[in-house]
Amino acid sequence: MEAAELIILGLILLLLFIFIRGFRIVPQAQVYVIERFGSFRCEWQTGIHYLCPFIERIASKVSLKEKVVDFKPQPVITKDNVTMQIDTVVFYKITDAKQYTYGVERPLQAIENLSATTLRNIIGELELDATLTSRDVINSKITSILDMATDRWGIKVERVELKNILPPREIQDAMEKQMKAERERREKILQAEGDKKSQILVAEGEKESQILRAQAKKEAQILEAEAEKQALILKADAVREQKILEATGEAQAIEMVQQAVANSIVKLNSANPNEKVIQLKSLESFAKAADGKATKIIIPSEIQGLAGLAAGLKGIVEKDNQN
Repeated sequence: MEAAELIILGLILLLLFIFIRGFRIVPQAQVYVIERFGSFRCEWQTGIHYLCPFIERIASKVSLKEKVVDFKPQPVITKDNVTMQIDTVVFYKITDAKQYTYGVERPLQAIENLSATTLRNIIGELELDATLTSRDVINSKITSILDMATDRWGIKVERVELKNILPPREIQDAMEKQMKAERERREKILQAEGDKKSQILVAEGEKESQILRAQAKKEAQILEAEAEKQALILKADAVREQKILEATGEAQAIEMVQQAVANSIVKLNSANPNEKVIQLKSLESFAKAADGKATKIIIPSEIQGLAGLAAGLKGIVEKDNQN
């Protein structure tokens, strides 16, 4: 009885273990493909699920994360018959777990072979120079072709990149020589342009220097002419003021003489002189006129009569002195 109980207890524990073992948890970004009796049943998304023991099984666990595959270099021949080695990097992700599980056997190998054949077809239409300078075009074409071909496998090809392009050694040597010659040519061009700019700057500097010197000379001449002009103006003003002062002085002197003559005439008139005194004054005026530098003197008739009078007066004065 005790042995039978132990067997029953063991069976119960085994069944309990099998039951508990049927609970499965699907992690984030993964999908489980479930089969029942060998045929597809469903896809398990993220969360907890129950797997019936002995009836169902997990056919595959598919990751939905984006994957990166680096394929080994592939020999390709260009349009101008140059053989080179090109290796590619493919970025892809699984969009349909069912098609990925049942659509293709060894999907990575299928993608690699498809990538190699597509690359050969594209490079075969290009020459060496175009191949080396058309990476973006080649990447776009390969990506488009692989994406269309792998769509029925539940795979989405995001992009394809050419990692390395290795032409033959002799081609590399020729390219290096060409690049060296190109660098030397650019260096000479840059040096020539630098010399040209330097000479232009020197010429412009000399030109500006000459312009500045000419402007300075011109301004100096203008200032000198202005100074001479001001000096002449000041000198002319001084001469004019001197002449004005001289003329004013002469005018004042003439005015004073005329005023004196007028005053003497007034006084003479006020003294009521006789005719003899007037004749005597006229004789004095004639004497002053005779003192000048004139070569001819016209003597009025009145003064001739006065001459005799003066001689008579002189005789009377001499007699008085003798007595």
